[in-house]
Amino acid sequence: NDNRAFKITGIAGPAPTNSQIQYDFILSASSDDNLRSESWGNNGIYSFYRKNPNTDVAAVDARLRELTIKHFGPELQQGLGIDFEQFEKRGGIYAYFSYPMHSKHLYQTQMVDGLSPASDIKYIYIIGAVGLFILLIACINFMNLSTARSAGRAKEVGLRKTLGSVRSKLVTQFMSESLVYVFVSMVIATLAVYLLLPSFNLLAGKELTFGMMLETPMWVSMLVIFVLVALLAGSYPAFYLTAFNPVEVLKGKVRSGMKSKGIRSTLVVVQFAISITLIISTLVVYNQLNFLQERNIGLDKKGVIVIRNIDRLGNNRAAFRESVNTQAGIAKTSFTNNVFPGVNKTSVFLAEGSEQEHIMATYEADYDHLDILKLELAQGRFFSKDFLSDSTACVLNEAAVRELGWENPLTEKLINFNGPAPVSLNVVGVVKDFNFESFKTNVRPLIIRLSSTANNLLIRYEGKANDAVATLERTWKTTAADEPFEYTFLDQNFDSLFKEEQRLGQLFTVLTSIAIFIACLGLMGLASFTAEQRTKEIGIRKVMGASVSSVSALLSKEFMWLVGIAFVLASVLTWYLMSQWLDTFAYRIELSPVLFLLGGLLAAAVAVLTVSFHFIKAARSNPVNSLRYE
Repeated sequence: NDNRAFKITGIAGPAPTNSQIQYDFILSASSDDNLRSESWGNNGIYSFYRKNPNTDVAAVDARLRELTIKHFGPELQQGLGIDFEQFEKRGGIYAYFSYPMHSKHLYQTQMVDGLSPASDIKYIYIIGAVGLFILLIACINFMNLSTARSAGRAKEVGLRKTLGSVRSKLVTQFMSESLVYVFVSMVIATLAVYLLLPSFNLLAGKELTFGMMLETPMWVSMLVIFVLVALLAGSYPAFYLTAFNPVEVLKGKVRSGMKSKGIRSTLVVVQFAISITLIISTLVVYNQLNFLQERNIGLDKKGVIVIRNIDRLGNNRAAFRESVNTQAGIAKTSFTNNVFPGVNKTSVFLAEGSEQEHIMATYEADYDHLDILKLELAQGRFFSKDFLSDSTACVLNEAAVRELGWENPLTEKLINFNGPAPVSLNVVGVVKDFNFESFKTNVRPLIIRLSSTANNLLIRYEGKANDAVATLERTWKTTAADEPFEYTFLDQNFDSLFKEEQRLGQLFTVLTSIAIFIACLGLMGLASFTAEQRTKEIGIRKVMGASVSSVSALLSKEFMWLVGIAFVLASVLTWYLMSQWLDTFAYRIELSPVLFLLGGLLAAAVAVLTVSFHFIKAARSNPVNSLRYE
């Protein structure tokens, strides 16, 4: 077919990388015989339409149903001897419906359609929530350090109040300072986005541009964040600082009271609860990904090369395969019309003697398919050249046997309606269930039919992958020198099923590191303040014979209690959130207490290292310096 000449009628720009419709070139539908099928039973074609603003989609779907009954009904009558109404009464479903593309892109990633995979809205929510958590940690730092250093500005507040300044003006002053801090931070953040966007795109697999920040939704969102952060970070310090009594302030009686200390402790707990939640979540994500990559999926995906454009060889496909089979390092080859992972075809099947229709996945493969994928037989046999009758045979998976309710499937027959006439199929074997598509769903019922040739070739090789690829490429060039040699590895194809989860794990690692770093900065500031406030106590303890380690441990104990409380809260929250996420997978790990303990110990270790520097420094200071005026 590649010998046909096509007239170039236009040049299109590249498809956006976030589009589900990707192309190198676009051909007219009239150039493909498969697209000219007049059968309404052919459901492998997607039609797109742009509706008018006032169009009622429900009315369009109602009209589509009328057309389906009108055109598909006669095909049902001819093939199964029943009309469309009888078909539906027996549980059959066949419908065309409208689905908005903008929703499909983010909300229907599990739809089997042959289009490029989309993003998943829940991961956008997750990353957005983590970003807000990091922002909250930064706000907590600002509030904590502002109130901890309140004594430094107490005299300023006292003098202003003595000179007649009212509290509202002082609050306005402190809020204005907060606005300036946030504005400068936003400018720095914008510059950081500009510099780090290429690295983020590489990590997230996106192609975001800095120009997106100039779009109305973005700058409006930034303005809202700017105002909210300024209010959140500045409100508590502003009202706290302006509440001082000017008489007590000017007498030097300002102390950081128990109330403010309790609030600071609460904020530290919130900070570390968020950080520990992120740490444990990251560990869970990586453990789940490792489980998916290493678990037995019922087939051997390693050591298999896939050539998808084998149909370019035309009548030379069989010759190419025979030549490949003679090459060193090639164990076996197999034709199939299916591209793993996934099944690009579903069809209606009936058990002979039954009126119940079953819509099941189906694909075609040749005699060596079982050995190539190393599938396990549960009953019967696979296709064999010794049986000429296998042209009308089929092999089921265990899920299909359960769907059909058979006890002895090898004695049964299936009626397949996939065109103008029904086909009777003898069941010759049952393979054990294997994952042929998403890991987020249970294995669907599957029917495998025999085909001696197809448009995909699976090659199981022995030895090094590079040697096998080189061998295949040489053989390809001797068969079709003008055709490009394109291949993939089956294990990489399956790994692509959870590339969103892999990117989520990488992003979690980066964002968790940022969150911990920011939390530690705040903890370091509070540790410095605590050491400064307790200088005299430290001096007295050292004079009484306390060691550096005992003083440091005493000062650290308070912070460790806060981290312990944060760990308990984070464990409950993480257990709930990660259980919800893991439930989206049909195959998942069980949440292990070990992961939680590991996350808690890691957070505790980071906290100890952070505060120990200041506490050891304070404990090693000369007590004379702190007690000379006492």
